[in-house]
Amino acid sequence: METIKAYFALTKPRVIELLLVAAIPAMLQADRGNVHVWLILATLLGGWMGAAAANTFNMVADYDIDQKMGRTRARPLVREKVTKKRAAIFAWVLLIVGVLWLGVLCNSWLAAFFIVLTNWFYIFVYTKWLKRRTWQNVIWGGAAGCMPVLVGWAVIRDNVDDGSPDRWWQAIVMFLIIFFWTPPHTWALALKYREDYARAEVPMLPVVASAEETTRQILIYSWITVAISLALVPATSWPYLAAAVIAGAAFLVRATQLHNQVKRGESVKPLKLFILSNNYLAAVFLVLSIDAILGWETIAEVVF
Repeated sequence: METIKAYFALTKPRVIELLLVAAIPAMLQADRGNVHVWLILATLLGGWMGAAAANTFNMVADYDIDQKMGRTRARPLVREKVTKKRAAIFAWVLLIVGVLWLGVLCNSWLAAFFIVLTNWFYIFVYTKWLKRRTWQNVIWGGAAGCMPVLVGWAVIRDNVDDGSPDRWWQAIVMFLIIFFWTPPHTWALALKYREDYARAEVPMLPVVASAEETTRQILIYSWITVAISLALVPATSWPYLAAAVIAGAAFLVRATQLHNQVKRGESVKPLKLFILSNNYLAAVFLVLSIDAILGWETIAEVVF
């Protein structure tokens, strides 16, 4: 049982939960008003395997860093619960099975390609290059975390043959929401563990810049995130508009408070923003899912 727990921990289950949450609304919005239960469940399993492979490869590549950081010293490789070789084999098996699962059972080799691209980008571009060399690591590296949206959209559009347009622009908007959400979400956590990252010589923004500059960047990216979320409004109905505005306002208020507290030299709790950012994304995507299932007239259809 301890060995099973160790292999499961390699996959970073909490991170995967967030990734899979992003895939569901994309799949529902891709064929608005229809719920393809089998495809959704099958895609979540295939996507889980792909994301689990990427996270396991990441732990193998970050083994040296994880040994230096208090936040990561309990990880299976650091505690020698699993060897690096066995972890790598586990990751390859997950990746291969995940790709075949999406390509064959879900009938979408485009989705399978996105899984391969995610793993390559996350390991070679982010983990081995960006993360160790530039404070912009999470800006560009966050693209890997946006890919479940494209995976989900690809599966539905490859299996729906009703002559409707693919409307990939909506998938791109969802991709960009997560892309611009990732920096403030991650930097809030990095503010809390700044010393950890500094000890591991990882140039996260709070390590190479002041707390004031970090929170300023957090505020900028938070505004961009909320603004981009509104780009989906024409393709949705009123519930999504309400959620995007209300949740977005809460996100911006908390980011502004954090920045102002830092400017005044007050003691801050950045984890509050980190938790709120999770709730923000979950709320927006949950209501988007409900909105898509309801299939009401879109705002664009009502207005025009």
